[in-house]
Amino acid sequence: MENGMVNLFNHLPTDRFRHVVICLAGYGDFRKHIRAQEVEFYDLAKRPGHDYSWMPRLYKLLAKLQPDILHTRNLNALEAQFVGALNGIKGRVHGEHGRDMYDIDGTNWKYNLMRRAARRVVHHYIAVSQDLASWLKDTVKVSKKDLTQIYNGVDSDKFRPRADRRPDVGPPGFFEGSNCVIGSVGRMVAVKDYPTLVRAFIQLCRASGETAGLRLVIVGEGAERAACQRLVDQAGIQDQVCFPGDCNDTSEWLRTFDIFVLPSLGEGISNTILEAMATGLPVIATRVGGTPELVEEHKTGMMFAPGDDASLTLLLADYSADGSKRRLEGKAARERVEQMFSWPQAASAYQAVYEKLL
Repeated sequence: MENGMVNLFNHLPTDRFRHVVICLAGYGDFRKHIRAQEVEFYDLAKRPGHDYSWMPRLYKLLAKLQPDILHTRNLNALEAQFVGALNGIKGRVHGEHGRDMYDIDGTNWKYNLMRRAARRVVHHYIAVSQDLASWLKDTVKVSKKDLTQIYNGVDSDKFRPRADRRPDVGPPGFFEGSNCVIGSVGRMVAVKDYPTLVRAFIQLCRASGETAGLRLVIVGEGAERAACQRLVDQAGIQDQVCFPGDCNDTSEWLRTFDIFVLPSLGEGISNTILEAMATGLPVIATRVGGTPELVEEHKTGMMFAPGDDASLTLLLADYSADGSKRRLEGKAARERVEQMFSWPQAASAYQAVYEKLL
């Protein structure tokens, strides 16, 4: 979601739009990737739990900034729309980018009560997938005329296929003797379900033997990393697995992969799937959220049911043994991204929404 916002800032016309970012609880280094213009950042310092002291602070800040448009993203920021309405902001937009574990299928009645109440103050909704757009219409009861579906884009220059050798990243010698590197990039949190990927990799190694040259890389950080490491240690395959943590050079890491896997329990539209496709990788992912809108089975990858490590093991065995299949589907994935998922195209669609409200 942060990367999507940064890319939007970098592609909207700077002579028309100036951006200010207001965060509920701090901000990280993602702001350093904004190149198009200087962007001010504000932190409302929301405390964990039911802390509403940030709302008066937001009211005062909006009164000072007097923005033409207030654009909130996801459930955690939705309450800011009520503050924006009190401020009389004339263009109020809310974006849905995906749901987390506490409301994975969007059926929590308390959250949906608030979402429906917010319809009175939100002027327009943006959904990053057709799946989320359908949920907003059917469950939240958003009018079709107040809803636009816009896919995320991807920087296909930065995320490009590797030319020949794997990039020199990771522990020394880790990729030596590797025939197939299975990888993923994402937050190592419960909703991403990385233990399922680790279990499938362990089963694959047991079935394939030590000479198969298999490697597993998961780039990211989070509470589930410890559980994944325990599984690796118990299986005794530490030499075949790398968890490098958070990395700024994810495009380089992606070029070390031969297969990209995302075992999420829920997704909106996954930026990492788009980045993997742009890198020319076949994608194996769970059939959730907007993922079926990205992955064309038997053309750019395959899908499996959440938590089904047995099915994932079979898919990994098939792809790891067939380099020709990986190259063919990876090429098709790259072509699909170039045709359908560009940031200039996405930014133009966002601009159309903003201009309509103005």
